[in-house]
Amino acid sequence: MKRRQPQRVAPTGGQGATRRQRPGIGQGLRNYGRIHAQVLVSSLGRLYRAPFSSLMTIAVIAIALSLPSGLLALLDNLQRLNEGWDSGTSISLFLKEAATDAQADRLADELRGWPRIHSATVLHRDQALAEFRELSGFGEALEALDENPLPSVLVIQPAAPTAPDQAIESLVDDLNRLPLVEMAQLDLQWVKRLGALMEIGRRGILVVGALLALAVLLIVGNTIRLDIQNRREEIEVTKLIGGTDAFIRRPFLYTGLWYGLLGAALAWALVAGGFYLLDAPARQLAGLYNSGFLLAAPSLQATGLLLLAGIALGLAGSWLAVGRHLSDIEPS
Repeated sequence: MKRRQPQRVAPTGGQGATRRQRPGIGQGLRNYGRIHAQVLVSSLGRLYRAPFSSLMTIAVIAIALSLPSGLLALLDNLQRLNEGWDSGTSISLFLKEAATDAQADRLADELRGWPRIHSATVLHRDQALAEFRELSGFGEALEALDENPLPSVLVIQPAAPTAPDQAIESLVDDLNRLPLVEMAQLDLQWVKRLGALMEIGRRGILVVGALLALAVLLIVGNTIRLDIQNRREEIEVTKLIGGTDAFIRRPFLYTGLWYGLLGAALAWALVAGGFYLLDAPARQLAGLYNSGFLLAAPSLQATGLLLLAGIALGLAGSWLAVGRHLSDIEPS
């Protein structure tokens, strides 16, 4: 008799079988990412197949986002210019008409020893007249004068230009009490008022930006609502074959993401184009004031925040619309 060979039975349990039957965590993550990537691309393709309506929605979102972002960028440029002016805050001492150049020099030497004063520059009467003639454009009228009407001036730089207003005002009061001083004037004090006005403007822009962000939510939400109504039969069939709400919701969320991202990108293009058009006039104006100020376009950080805001608003608007209207669609 032939000896029967024992049959080998494939293992039905243990670690080897578990590895063959269950996909690993890495494979599951790759499958999950591939599904989302497919839905992301297909959502963009759906927008591409309806170019006119998609472009209209993106353009409205871009206009709503470009207004506050452009105003904030312009306000940042004004703030940068204001800081440059504020760093040069000075006090002008107009001496009495009877003060001679020698007395002005001695007073300047005395003031340089004050601990609250960083520097003191003397502008003699002849120098003041020459500077006024050069900057004012009244050269011919000044030639008709018999004598120089301008007094000597001392330009005082405080030791701490960013000191509290009370300290600067106290220094101005002390300088006004000097015998040779006719008047002590704090230059660029209007810059502080301008800073206060800019803070009011910044808060006003934030309020307008919040209202426009709400408008973007409504625009995206209404667009997604119309898309849901147009795909009602498709959603009903998907639910009949067992599709979950998360599966049905996913393409609409990615559509809102694309609306927000493309709208924010177009908003950045509009703001950058506006700053490009303003660059030449701004350079010309700065040249008239002998300033090297350059108009700066939105920074990389501001651009990133704009794109993130667009994405967030697009996702939020689509999420609200899907959550509100998807539950109303049930297969009959």
